[in-house]
Amino acid sequence: MHGRIQPPTALKWLLAWLPALFWAAIIFSLSTDTFSADHTASVLRPILFWLIPKLTEARFESIHFFVRKAAHFTEYFVFFMLLYRGLAGGRRIWRWTWGVTALAIAAGYSAIDEIHQAFVASRTASPYDSLLDSIGASFAIVALWLWFRAKNQKQHSMR
Repeated sequence: MHGRIQPPTALKWLLAWLPALFWAAIIFSLSTDTFSADHTASVLRPILFWLIPKLTEARFESIHFFVRKAAHFTEYFVFFMLLYRGLAGGRRIWRWTWGVTALAIAAGYSAIDEIHQAFVASRTASPYDSLLDSIGASFAIVALWLWFRAKNQKQHSMR
């Protein structure tokens, strides 16, 4: 007797996980010298001073700091979503075990990423950045759970 649920094929598994693996590689590349504070400032400075000619250096530094910290939050928000997608294997349903697992993977990868930065001369490792990364993933688990909950409530109200 065969069960109704078929195990995912290798191709399905790869397609489910490829975006998360690709995003992990992007996160790793963002932790290199190329994306150090000096380099991102050299790109952002001319843009902001062109957009806001009266911008002071102190204000620029504040904006630059905010942009860099927002990037931590955002990249791990996205990473969580892609990890959940991989764990779900393409199924569009909510499982707390998948959510918690994706959160743990994101937090673990964040810690490893900060360790990686400790070995890059132009970067510094910070537990606060890792915490911010994990907060981004935590917001994602809440957002995704709320989305699935709203979707299920809508389906139940249509019946």
